[in-house]
Amino acid sequence: MNDEVESVLNELIETSIDGEKGFFKAAEDAHAAELKSLFTQCAQRCRQGAAELQSQVRAQGASPENSGSAAGALHRGWVSVREALSHRDDAAILEECERGEDRAKAVYKKGLGKALPPDIRAIVERQYQGVIANHDRVRELRDRYRAHAA
Repeated sequence: MNDEVESVLNELIETSIDGEKGFFKAAEDAHAAELKSLFTQCAQRCRQGAAELQSQVRAQGASPENSGSAAGALHRGWVSVREALSHRDDAAILEECERGEDRAKAVYKKGLGKALPPDIRAIVERQYQGVIANHDRVRELRDRYRAHAA
């Protein structure tokens, strides 16, 4: 595995781990049962995505990342501060999840802009489509919860 491919995969692993942690935090803080369920499912998909990418890195004889990024930790920290200062409603939690998925989309898109072997590109593309689906579902729910609160 060349250094660029390893770097791309490790950044995607960090992003997936950030997503897992962020979605589990959102599931813990959400009030609505549908959101708790959705966020838990999203967290599990992120965990599976990270594991799949880690497996690809290991298969090439390299060492995969096994923790999230510093930026992800800061984002989760900011979510906690914002929640402490706000009334922690589900619409605000959905907004934070959408921000996290915006970041994930950008990281995956950047990774897809690199020269990846076809088998790895297929995995990254499939996971990117999952990130887009998560983002769109979160945005749809955010809009619904905002409208309901208004």
